[in-house]
Amino acid sequence: MRQKLFILLFMLALSNTLSAQDNSGYQVPPQVIADLADAATTPQISISPAKNWVLMLETPGLPPISELAQAELKIAGLRINPAVNSSSRSAYYNGIKLKSLKTNEEKMVKGLPANPIIENLSWSPQGDKALFTLVNGKGLELWVLELDKATVRKLTEAVISDVMPGLPYAWFADGKTALLKTIPKNRGAVPQLSNVPTGPTVQINEGKAAPVRTYQDLLKNKNDEALFDYYCTSQLQVINLSTGAVTNFGTPSIYGTMDISPNGAYVLMTKIKRPYSYIVPYSMFAREVSITDAKGNPIKIMVNIPPGENLPKGFNAVQEGPRNFSWRADAPATLYWVEAQDGGDPAKKVEVRDKLYSLAAPFTGQEIEVMSFNLRFAGLTWGNDQVALAYETWTSTRKQITSTWSPGNPATSKKVLFDRSSEDRYNDPGSFLTAPNAAGRNVLLSTEGGKTLWLAGQGASSEGDRPFIDRFSLENKKAERVWRSEAPYFESPVSVIDAEKGLVLTSRESQKEVPNFHLRNLQNGQLQQFTKFTNPYKALEGVSKELVKYKREDGVELSGTLYLPAGYNQAKDGRLPVFMWAYPLEYKTAEAAGQVNGSPYRFTRLSWGSPLFWLTRGYAVFDNFSMPIVGAGDKEPNDSYVEQLRAGAEAAVKTLTDRGVADPKRLAVGGHSYGAFMTANLLAHTDLFAAGVARSGAYNRTLTPFGFQSEERTFWEAPEVYSKMSPFNYADKIKEPILLIHGEADDNQGTFPVQSERFYAALKGHGATAKLVLLPHEAHGYRAKESIFHMLYEMDAWMEKHVKNRVEKTGNIRP
Repeated sequence: MRQKLFILLFMLALSNTLSAQDNSGYQVPPQVIADLADAATTPQISISPAKNWVLMLETPGLPPISELAQAELKIAGLRINPAVNSSSRSAYYNGIKLKSLKTNEEKMVKGLPANPIIENLSWSPQGDKALFTLVNGKGLELWVLELDKATVRKLTEAVISDVMPGLPYAWFADGKTALLKTIPKNRGAVPQLSNVPTGPTVQINEGKAAPVRTYQDLLKNKNDEALFDYYCTSQLQVINLSTGAVTNFGTPSIYGTMDISPNGAYVLMTKIKRPYSYIVPYSMFAREVSITDAKGNPIKIMVNIPPGENLPKGFNAVQEGPRNFSWRADAPATLYWVEAQDGGDPAKKVEVRDKLYSLAAPFTGQEIEVMSFNLRFAGLTWGNDQVALAYETWTSTRKQITSTWSPGNPATSKKVLFDRSSEDRYNDPGSFLTAPNAAGRNVLLSTEGGKTLWLAGQGASSEGDRPFIDRFSLENKKAERVWRSEAPYFESPVSVIDAEKGLVLTSRESQKEVPNFHLRNLQNGQLQQFTKFTNPYKALEGVSKELVKYKREDGVELSGTLYLPAGYNQAKDGRLPVFMWAYPLEYKTAEAAGQVNGSPYRFTRLSWGSPLFWLTRGYAVFDNFSMPIVGAGDKEPNDSYVEQLRAGAEAAVKTLTDRGVADPKRLAVGGHSYGAFMTANLLAHTDLFAAGVARSGAYNRTLTPFGFQSEERTFWEAPEVYSKMSPFNYADKIKEPILLIHGEADDNQGTFPVQSERFYAALKGHGATAKLVLLPHEAHGYRAKESIFHMLYEMDAWMEKHVKNRVEKTGNIRP
């Protein structure tokens, strides 16, 4: 009897263990979902500066998990593949074709090896060739594509250093030579690091405030510093693209950016310097900004910038001293930069925030003060001596100013063109178009002898986005509408091919027509199809799509896109289970919050994280439904985050229910990242949903104490807000089933995997129905085929059980 009791107890214990941990390996979702997730990808395009040829860049499908499982270093905010001395997880192409914009002729590019991994592709200034790197298993080689021959050839062995962000090379203006980052020849073996410490890791702060946000993959000790030096140090070399001959340029260092002057005579570069930081990533390490000549001889050190550990608090905080160095795009060699006039502290009340300075070659004179900015400097667009554009912005007020000025006459005061709210999409004038000049630098696109500029924008409206192109007169500072996308199509400008002739390459699609590139003549309205891509999502044919508008109880206008399964008949099929997907956004005005996003005329395309897969499983999907969090005037949006979140969800559910589409007892809510945070809060503070899916979220805001999303206040300034917004604190209130999914290698600021681990522990401790799925090697966005298939499997199984086929439990799920 005792033996039978022991066996029974053992089996119960084993059953409980199995129910707590399911380690059955990677799973596959229903075949219809798997086929959609693994559908063939559409090629990307790259247009030559001469606007005569297009590179059709083929992209691979979902990579295998073995690709993500390769050795990876996570140091200083970088993720490095040490086997090839490159950044890991890089997107790449696996094929190239040429297609003529004049004749539609296609050419196969000859000379590529089988199964190429093509990265870092860019055109020469003249557009007669392109450079790219090729991964060969041992490292990165540099290759060149010669347009006239439609062939590629190898220029270097696997010596390219591609660890730092940005291209590992830069074009000289002649298009015949380039400056490369290469692995130093005498680098030696990887440092042999001992596991036996020589002492503790010590950090010290002597009275200086350092309110930095939560960063991933930081340096932790001297071993990390040694590896950072080893993999990030590079030797610059100049290569002759005809002969392949190389010449050393300067000495080995950790080079950040390198930017060659438009005339090719000088190089502006940043070098990362010690001491390194353990609380900020490499981009905020100490660095030297300097100028050399075209042979690497030092000309001038512009500034030594200290580590960015002690930045003031706030989104508009910047470092003191010179910053944002860049060449004037339309001049041979003139350098521009800005300097903060408020100590970089947005909390200081000053009239002038930033000043712009310039210094021309040979850089021996005195810098010239060019102009002042009342807000924070946000960039320049160059044109010519008569016209350039300057941008300034302020985050807390959403204020955004675009001004024009004359670089040839710096004393001329800038004139404001647009003074607007960045939130106001309906009145967005668009962005000024640019075109490459002879040096390959983008400058303002102008016609009619420089009297006319061109604007393009998304054209947000109450009917949805309607992209447009405007002609802008520099004489009267007024825009004239030249073209606008018309229903039932969504057509968006991609590139101006010939401004004088009005020839534009556009991307055109509709609900039933897959996006394809077209050549549109703005002068006579003619339209010529350039590509003939086919629909990779046959299983979604017949799905209906509608832009639905409704109101929150406080009058804020809301909208979302409602998708219904193919063949759905409301009278016959009745109410459906609904999968609702959203991502909250903060606003300063209710008017801006109520503006419509997206277009009802876009083709239904899928990404790995889309909720639309479940249209094939009998669900309606309410995608990207509005969840605005408004803080008008002096109020902060997050002061009433939970209340507004609840109101937004209630309005959406009521709308779907009143339309007769939704079964109010079979509603699922989900989101990724901040959408996951939303999902957990909705399950904690409402009784609207049968279940939730939360992917890669943050659930305890005390773990992001120096701000998150648009929240600038620290935890110590607004403890009640941080506490109330954290669903971790309400784990005991969550009674509906919640599926948590997280990448084990999440690299996003604030969404450490521990967020999901601790939240799951809190839910489990209070008896919630919850499941935690950690995806090996996955970052904030998931990539591997096995991971994505398993994610889709888990989501489908969760919703089939807890939503579509849920068994109602008294007192548990509430209608």
